[in-house]
Amino acid sequence: MHSNVMPPEISGPSSGIPEATVARLPVYLRALYGLAERGISTVASEELAAAAGVNSAKLRKDLSHLGSYGIRGVGYDVDYLVYQVSRTLGLTQDWPVVIVGAGNLGRALANYGGFVSRGFTIAAMLDADPAIVGSSIARLTVRHVDDLEALVARHKVAIGVIATPASSAQAVCDRLVAAGVTSILNFAPLVLTVPEGVDVRKVDLSIELQILAFHAQRRSATRPDAEPAARGPHRGGHPGPVNGLRSATSRPPAASELAAQA
Repeated sequence: MHSNVMPPEISGPSSGIPEATVARLPVYLRALYGLAERGISTVASEELAAAAGVNSAKLRKDLSHLGSYGIRGVGYDVDYLVYQVSRTLGLTQDWPVVIVGAGNLGRALANYGGFVSRGFTIAAMLDADPAIVGSSIARLTVRHVDDLEALVARHKVAIGVIATPASSAQAVCDRLVAAGVTSILNFAPLVLTVPEGVDVRKVDLSIELQILAFHAQRRSATRPDAEPAARGPHRGGHPGPVNGLRSATSRPPAASELAAQA
C-alpha cells in the first residue's frame, strides 16, 4: 500500500507535464473563463498571469507544455486557450462523481453549481444515517452506502468524493477503490492509504485556516499597536488553546457517522 504522494509528472495523453504545472492549469482556466465572460477575445501573458496570480514567465512556460505559444504583440486567443487547457485537464468529457457523506459538507458540495459547468456530474450521494437516506439533496435521492458498489458500476463513476468523518474515511476509500474508482477527493481530516495507481487529492479546510491565521498573526505582530496574544502556551511546555480554537481531539463528534464496511 502506498500513501497519497502525487507523482512528479502526470501520465497519459499529456505525459511529460510537471505536476506543479497541472496544479496551476485550473487556476488559468478560471481566469480565462472570467475573461471570456467579459467579452475579451485575446489576452497578453502579463494580463493572464496577473489574473491567475503568477508571474508571466512561469505562465508562458506552463502553457508551452500544452503546445500553446502566444503571438507577439497579440497574446493568446482566449477561446482556444480555454479549449487547450480543458482538453489537457480532461474536461472535454463529462465525469460522473459520487459523493459519500451527506452531512453539511456533502450537501454543500452537491448544491455547488460549478461542477456541472466544468464537466462534472454528481451521479449519486450516499450516507448510512437512516434519517438522511431517502431524503432529496440537489435533486438527488440519498442512497444507502450499501449501494456504493452497484452505483459506481451503474453510473461508471470515475471520481469519488469522501465527505465523511475521519473514522469512516479509510473504509469508504477502500470500498471505492475496490469498486474501480481510481480518483478520490478527500475532505475527511485523515491521510488515506491507497494502492499504486489511485490518485488522492486532500482538501483540509482547517489546515488552510491555520495557515491564514499564521499570516494574520505575523501581520498583526508588525503593527505598532498590536496587542499581545490573548493566550499562549501553558507552563510546563504543553500548548493551550490558541485564539479560542479547540484541538482536533476535543471537537464534538459529527452527527452523521458513516458505518461503511470495508
